[in-house]
Amino acid sequence: MEGILDQIRTNPLAAMIAACEVGFWVLLAAGLAARYLLRLRRVSNVLLISTPLLDLALLIVTVFDLGRGSTATAAHGLGAAYLGFSIAFGHSTIRWVDQRVNHRFAGGPPPVKPPPSGDPGRVPYEWREWGKCLLAWAIACTVMLLLVFVVGSPGRTEQLWTWMGRLTTVLLIWLAVGPLWATFTPRRASSGQS
Repeated sequence: MEGILDQIRTNPLAAMIAACEVGFWVLLAAGLAARYLLRLRRVSNVLLISTPLLDLALLIVTVFDLGRGSTATAAHGLGAAYLGFSIAFGHSTIRWVDQRVNHRFAGGPPPVKPPPSGDPGRVPYEWREWGKCLLAWAIACTVMLLLVFVVGSPGRTEQLWTWMGRLTTVLLIWLAVGPLWATFTPRRASSGQS
C-alpha cells in the first residue's frame, strides 16, 4: 500500500488517475443523494452525466504529459486502460448502483440480478459483458496507439505496447472464462420442463 501511495505522491499522472476514480464515486454519490435524498432529479442527472468529463480531463493530462517530452510509464498505460473501462462500464456501473440505492432507500423494485450460472439466459449476459470488455480494450488500445503516434519515438512508448499486451491477455482470459465457458458448459433444465 505504501508503494501505491508513493506513486501517487511522486507521479502527477498516477495522482490524476486516483483523482478521477475518487471523482467518479463522489459524483455518483452526489448524484444519487440529489436524486433520492433531496428529490432534485435535474441536479442528479447533471451530476451523473458529468462523469465522462473526468475521462476527458485524464485524457488531456495524459496527452499533455507525453507531449512535453515525458517517456510513457506504467501510469500512462493504466490511464488509457482506466479511460477505456470507465467509458465502457461507466453507464452500467451507475445503473447498477442506482438500482440498489433506489430499492434500498426509495422503495423501488428489487435490482435485476444476472442469470445464475447454468441458466440459458446466462450465455447472452456473458456475451454482453464481454462485449463491454471488448469495447474497453478497443478504446484503451486506440488511445495508446494514438499516443504512440503523437510521441513518435519508439523508445519513449515501450510501456504503452506492454499495456496493450496486458489488456489483450485480460480480454482473451475474459472471453475464455466468461462467454465461451457459459456457451459450452451444460445448462440446467428449466423448472417447467419434465
